[in-house]
Amino acid sequence: MINIEYISIEQFLELRKAIPVIDVRTPSEFEKGHIKDAKNVAVFNNDDRRIIGTVYKQVGRREAILKSYELIGPKIKDLVLQFEKNTTDKRALVYCWRGGLRSYAFAWLLSLYGIKILVVKGGYKAYRKYLKDKLATNAKILILSGMTGSGKTEILECMKEYGQQVINLEQLAHHKGSAFGSIGQEQQLPNEQFENILGEAWLNCDYTKPIWLEDEGRSIGSNFIPQELFVQMRQAPVIKIEVPQLLRIKRLVKEYSNCEPTVLIEDTVKITNRLGGQHAKAAIQAIES
Repeated sequence: MINIEYISIEQFLELRKAIPVIDVRTPSEFEKGHIKDAKNVAVFNNDDRRIIGTVYKQVGRREAILKSYELIGPKIKDLVLQFEKNTTDKRALVYCWRGGLRSYAFAWLLSLYGIKILVVKGGYKAYRKYLKDKLATNAKILILSGMTGSGKTEILECMKEYGQQVINLEQLAHHKGSAFGSIGQEQQLPNEQFENILGEAWLNCDYTKPIWLEDEGRSIGSNFIPQELFVQMRQAPVIKIEVPQLLRIKRLVKEYSNCEPTVLIEDTVKITNRLGGQHAKAAIQAIES
């Protein structure tokens, strides 16, 4: 008996707390961005998808579907084994890009194997739209501002411990937002996945209570704050902290003094135009000595 059920994105978000989530898109699609806690069991690999897309454009939909059947046939056993490797549950939430052919093919296959499959209507595309719509929800945002070295991140983390709603944008982006912001950080995620993680953090907030964010430009390293949220940030009240320059210098020296000098020099060179040649040269000489 085929046991497939289609569910809305709202139902999915509730059910995923108890049921494993399977992303059946290609590895490259998954790496670019995916739903939190999803496991990738690709129905087609990157080359398969390219071949099917070429057939669809050059010949037509019918031939592309037949090519899909041809490519998936030899993989049926491996797909089942991959699923079992990722979970022992007899249920699964499944999504592809739009909740179409790949989701249905995988759902049909696993359903015959005795697994209860719930397919997300609209797939990953519906999830992305849901997050962006939520990020546009009016909320009581408060912005903490201050010059570099003022300890804004530490203040926000302390506030979080005292029960305040805080979204640490720099932590999510793996970047401190300055010219030297990548130092000591993990590699930044693809921007789409950054947006997903940020959106998930936003879903957990109570929009009727204050939500604290650090003052940021649109870009944090190679990641960008979604326009839906950034517009609200620019309209929100700003609380500015002022810290004496000597204290800021002391904090910054402590934070960056353990870095490799070559890394500091490379980042200083990048902002030579902003510093001015004479100041950049003096800074580099100070680092070297």
